[in-house]
Amino acid sequence: MKVKELRALPIEELANRRNELKEEHMRLRFSNVIKQLGDVTMIRKTRKEIARINTLITEKQRKAVAEQNAG
Repeated sequence: MKVKELRALPIEELANRRNELKEEHMRLRFSNVIKQLGDVTMIRKTRKEIARINTLITEKQRKAVAEQNAG
């Protein structure tokens, strides 16, 4: 998913997506160890998407805290 699409999702859905990606990342790593993974770049892409989602979750949490403190 693109960052623009991810920004539209609520924190709960982002957390669910992150958990799915973590499981997929684990499966990809295991497949790579036993030499069954054809495209090793998928590991890196998955890891990068997890990082993007973590960043968005942090941004949304900080924004919510700032709004609470301001209002």
